[in-house]
Amino acid sequence: MIGETATFECELGNDYFEAVEATEVNGGTLHASVAVRKVQEAYELNFKVLGDVIVSCDICLGDMTLPVDTTGRVIVRLGDSYVEDEDSVTIPEDDGTLDAAWLVYEMAVLTLPTRHVHEEGGCDPAMLGKLAELSVGPGESPEAIDPRWSELERIKSTFKE
Repeated sequence: MIGETATFECELGNDYFEAVEATEVNGGTLHASVAVRKVQEAYELNFKVLGDVIVSCDICLGDMTLPVDTTGRVIVRLGDSYVEDEDSVTIPEDDGTLDAAWLVYEMAVLTLPTRHVHEEGGCDPAMLGKLAELSVGPGESPEAIDPRWSELERIKSTFKE
């Protein structure tokens, strides 16, 4: 009936992230709550996602945990074919089901910062050492690291002339 709300809750773990083929998240635990309410010719889904996810640090590639605490709203309509817009989804009327797994994943990932970096001192020291060994510092030329760069510089200067 119009206006009545049904609420669905679930705990999501590493199996969930594997099933949705998560590329940005290595694992974690989330609690997802979805309140579904019929409104006129559509269904309003209100999501609440809370928990922690494991991502790779952009500097040392080590695992780090980030919190997730988000809400979202999606309007679902029945139609001829599947269409997904910014805040609405149309599903085929003959199918009549919506797999909300990807919607929950998107909501969780969109709350994460664009840069994933450990707090000061949290990066893997062995990886930081290797990065320092292979990095070109300020004022250094690439030739100091790899002699092949001198040949590339010679070719580059030939094209400038």
